[in-house]
Amino acid sequence: MFQAGRVLEAEVAWLLGGRIGSVVEGEVLAGQGAPVGLEDPATGLPMISYADAGAGVARQAAAGAARAQLAWMALSAAERGRRIWALGGLIRQNAEALARLESANAGKPLRDCRAQVARVAEMAEYWAGWCDKIEGRTVPVPSGHTVIIRREPMGVVLAITPWNAPLFTCGWNVLPAIAAGNAVVLKPSEYTPLTSIAFGLLAIEAGLPRGLVQVVAGLGATSGEALLAAPEVAMVTFVGGAASAARIAGTCAARMIPCVLELGGKSANIVFADADLPAAVQGAQQAIFASSGQSCVAGSRLLVQRPVHDRFVEMMAAASAKIRLGDPLDGATEAGPVATARQFAHVSGLVAAGVAEGAAALAAPRPEALPRDGFWVMPTILAGLTNESSAAQTEIFGPVVAAIPFEDEAEAVRLANATPYGLAGAVWTQSLGRAHRVAAGVRAGSFWVNGYGTIHVSVPFGGFGASGHGRSSGQEALAAYTQSKAVWVETAEQPALGFGHRP
Repeated sequence: MFQAGRVLEAEVAWLLGGRIGSVVEGEVLAGQGAPVGLEDPATGLPMISYADAGAGVARQAAAGAARAQLAWMALSAAERGRRIWALGGLIRQNAEALARLESANAGKPLRDCRAQVARVAEMAEYWAGWCDKIEGRTVPVPSGHTVIIRREPMGVVLAITPWNAPLFTCGWNVLPAIAAGNAVVLKPSEYTPLTSIAFGLLAIEAGLPRGLVQVVAGLGATSGEALLAAPEVAMVTFVGGAASAARIAGTCAARMIPCVLELGGKSANIVFADADLPAAVQGAQQAIFASSGQSCVAGSRLLVQRPVHDRFVEMMAAASAKIRLGDPLDGATEAGPVATARQFAHVSGLVAAGVAEGAAALAAPRPEALPRDGFWVMPTILAGLTNESSAAQTEIFGPVVAAIPFEDEAEAVRLANATPYGLAGAVWTQSLGRAHRVAAGVRAGSFWVNGYGTIHVSVPFGGFGASGHGRSSGQEALAAYTQSKAVWVETAEQPALGFGHRP
């Protein structure tokens, strides 16, 4: 049932032409660096390997992207939109192969991968419609000029994406950038590069200029650093952890180029005593156990009003025991392993730390059918902790939630804001007034009322504080991926008097 590499051979042959490497100007280039081994998250066994791209390939990718961006902008805006739309169609045509490749590489349940592939196709169709709608404006100035404000692309965007949702974050970051007229060099996580490579090849098949979407498969310390230093890179967008973001932001500051940072969180899922408790239990499971908790918006702090706290935790523990864990490639599987051995150690260590701090760890027993060497973490509720505990303050990025009681609305908002993060949150209540007050009071870039986790490409997404800055979707993303230029046109009959003399 669980066999390492059980689908990769077929999908790599179908989508990648049997080659794993960097997509540079339409060709798949073998890396120049050390081998990078990928493990099957479900079994822990070796799965496939490829060579780190290295600095030479990275520099070639950046230079090629700059050339392709000029060719892209030579097309009409409508034609750019048609080609991005065609890319969405190719993603739909290859949806099942992409979903299976993603499931095998990242350990995500196949049903989740299928849904995310469909969302990426939707992103392409959404952004295709914006290509010919990026408009300027005129400004009435009192100096005898007509001033035209143009929105122009940045040039080459470096997009660095994480391992938890490789294809989704690829589309989320690449598509608005190219819709705005930029070229993109994509550096996916070294752990999960496969569907990003496929995306780069499908972009060429869709008619995008060779080099417009370059994909550099390699390590951050080598390939990533070379890309950050490439003079062609005019902007960086990064999705990942705070420590890496700080280094990237520092490099961007030294180079005086902008960056958009989409980072993590310790999002508070707030349940009041008047809530529909069965619905809130289902929503709380979705908030933390979907994708094995490997989501930046995961509701990893469950704040429950004290009168219903104990009952709610019991209800959630009973419901969570029914979550079907299993082979990610089984369409009925609801939760899979975490993606890497490193992440397994991180999550397991924080669960142990929570227990050492006095938490009761409520978790379903490990099913005998699961491979013992896979990266399996059972859906876990840590009860009995304070908001100051390590499990409540540290981003776990796994299927682990800290359940914390609160007394009243004021304390709920205070606790929700008592972390450095500000990415997301939710409230469950039947009081419309309370819902609006709490939504206004919690510092977060996205907030849900009687629901959790819904996002859409048309809605701005991003965080406050340590959760990053900038917005990566909706119209706000077009502002991030373009820069304004003021063009002053002299319209007065006689030039305005000033320094200088006519001959």
